[in-house]
Amino acid sequence: MSKQMQPPDVLLLTGTHCPWCPKVLASLQALLADGTIASLETVNVEEQPALAAELNVRTVPWVRIGPFELEGMHSTTELREWAVRAGSGDGMAEWLDQLLSNGSIDRVEKQLQQEPATLDILLTLFSKSGTGLNTRIGISAIIEDLERTELLQSQSDRLAELLNHQDAHIRGDACHFLSLTGLPRAKALIEPLLNDPEPDVRRIALESLEHLQQSILH
Repeated sequence: MSKQMQPPDVLLLTGTHCPWCPKVLASLQALLADGTIASLETVNVEEQPALAAELNVRTVPWVRIGPFELEGMHSTTELREWAVRAGSGDGMAEWLDQLLSNGSIDRVEKQLQQEPATLDILLTLFSKSGTGLNTRIGISAIIEDLERTELLQSQSDRLAELLNHQDAHIRGDACHFLSLTGLPRAKALIEPLLNDPEPDVRRIALESLEHLQQSILH
């Protein structure tokens, strides 16, 4: 069970002619009044366009609740749910899953740049058999961009554990991810999967070893 953290601070970006902004503002004021959020700052992007550019905000209403960034119209119930999730590992996982499901890989990469520990949460999502296809594709793309980085190499033990996952798809992807670390020790970890009961895993293991060998040589 997730532990409820300190109520989050909230930043709301609005526009003068935005029809949904007053509704979102009213919802957030209600959450502030009942203590669900700790503070509320409101900025009109037409008066302060530099802030919108700095935050790469292209549409309003735009809300930052703790670590979460939400675009468009959201009900009071939805905003309350995100406020409760703020500061929670489970809540962050839900947010990242939602972003990846919608194809917003760039926003997840931005979060990863700001907070490298986000990779831990992405691997937790990856390790769950029920994680959706779009999210898996997004995680794969992000990890491939991390090839031979210290951040990905720091997760080699975690990836090694996933080589024993009951889900063959996860075992196969873990093989591929481990080969991207470029670490010589990954060879001995991947080799046992050449005898995996699933043909696809055996194929991926072979391809991963070939990729790893080329990476080590270069």
